[in-house]
Amino acid sequence: MAGTRIVTRRDRPILRSTLFLYVTEFFSGMAVMAAELGASRLLAPYFSSSQIVWTIIIGTIMIALALGSIWGGRQSDRNPDPDRIYTRILAAAVWIALIPLVGKYVIIAVSGLLIVTVSTNFLVVAAFISCMIVFVPPLFLLGTVTPGLVKNATDSLDDNATVVGRLSACNTTGSILGTFLPTFVTIPAVGTFVTFLIFSGLLLALALAYFIASRARPVMASLAAVLFVVSAVASPQSGFAFWEKDLAHEGESIYNYLQVKRLSDRTILSTNVLFGVQSVTTDNPGPTGMYYDTALAAPALAGRAGSALILGMGTGTYARQLRRYHPDMRITGVEIDQRITDLAHRYFDEPGDIPVSTYDGRAWLHASSGRYDVIMVDAYQDITIPFQMSSTEFFELVRRHLNPGGVMVVNMNMISDGRDSINAALTDTIAVVFGHDAMLTADVPGTTNRELFARVPALGERAGVMSSERAAARLRAGAHGSAHAEELGGVLEGVASRLVAVPRPQTGARVLTDDRAPVELLGMRAIDELIARQAGPYREIVRTKGPQGLLDMR
Repeated sequence: MAGTRIVTRRDRPILRSTLFLYVTEFFSGMAVMAAELGASRLLAPYFSSSQIVWTIIIGTIMIALALGSIWGGRQSDRNPDPDRIYTRILAAAVWIALIPLVGKYVIIAVSGLLIVTVSTNFLVVAAFISCMIVFVPPLFLLGTVTPGLVKNATDSLDDNATVVGRLSACNTTGSILGTFLPTFVTIPAVGTFVTFLIFSGLLLALALAYFIASRARPVMASLAAVLFVVSAVASPQSGFAFWEKDLAHEGESIYNYLQVKRLSDRTILSTNVLFGVQSVTTDNPGPTGMYYDTALAAPALAGRAGSALILGMGTGTYARQLRRYHPDMRITGVEIDQRITDLAHRYFDEPGDIPVSTYDGRAWLHASSGRYDVIMVDAYQDITIPFQMSSTEFFELVRRHLNPGGVMVVNMNMISDGRDSINAALTDTIAVVFGHDAMLTADVPGTTNRELFARVPALGERAGVMSSERAAARLRAGAHGSAHAEELGGVLEGVASRLVAVPRPQTGARVLTDDRAPVELLGMRAIDELIARQAGPYREIVRTKGPQGLLDMR
């Protein structure tokens, strides 16, 4: 408007030295990276922490920053008023502070809407829309900061490049701290929600310092401070699974969201809010009704139960089962997440005499020279399948650690069939290492799990022979001499009836290698199939009766 005076840097005493501008750039860069890492932890309990989800997070945030830079540059050329820059920082700080309070409800609402409307790529679509709603607005605002600071910090074209270089260095340095502090300090120590509050609080303090020193916009600054306090008080009171009551434990580690829940006859550990049970202990010793029971066939197929290695120990469910039926068995566990091991001792009665190494399973195998009768690979979790534990190189490493006649059992986690399925890829990959005729599978009743058994030949035995009939005979005789032989015999009899031969690889079979293992994409297809089966009836209700049909089901 004509006659309106434009505020400049010289009108604000706090900006007469450019130091505050560089400090602003530093904390802006820090907040961007902290928000990005926080985004991954906020989404992981609902959508997993796969490379697909990371790609969505990085892509949407980069889009937001790019658009913010373009828009912010144009606005600063038209009006370099620093009040506008710090208003946008204030708004971004408040938005990020409200994410712990509101974000989880947005994610659940988006998921609930899409699960009855989207037929394919549910995880991609739901994660993308959640990111767009929750994270794009504040990151767009932070993207406008750098062009505005360049405009205000530059006094002449003679030092323009120097100013840009300094601001870039401040942003990069802040980004470095914003990367390391959440991962190694704040998230493990105080969790994702408080991490959002810490870094949004730093942004808020920066903006408030500017407006207080400038004696400008006191009402807006006060309102922002009030909203921050409200979120800071309310956010830690509710967890990711806000609908759950009386959880025994809810927390986070460097790797996982962790939830311990007490049920009527068992205690379960989940690392995902929406689906999946990672570990369980039952009040009455014996079969769990889960995939661990099927995996008990491995010692019988090996013909002996002298030693076992569990890659993906969790809270020790499989180890407890092995110890119950084979008390003299030497068991070694490897679990990458120390917090899970801590929970195992606190809530799950993990045997204290079983050594558990806090290590990545494959790296541990590289460092170990031990050999075992049974190796359990239980490191796959929904779509989050570590590619380095799905390749021919990995399974060759496992094979080298098996005794003659030893058996590897893999919990493939999802029943997904077809030429391009994740199970077909894993099966064909394992067949390259163990041989097709040395493999059998058994589906777990009432679950989405499938167990795969692969056996190396014993000394003097012809390689690659484990027919389903011969394996069933081994299982029926496998309980003799074991503790609780009658109980174990019933379990093994059930497994024997479900054993099936593995189909021979077709021409063009997908073999996973360290160089090429698209397990996230394959896993996503399997998740889509599971969702389609589970959500099919609800989608039909929406199609025929509309949203009111779902409401009438209550």
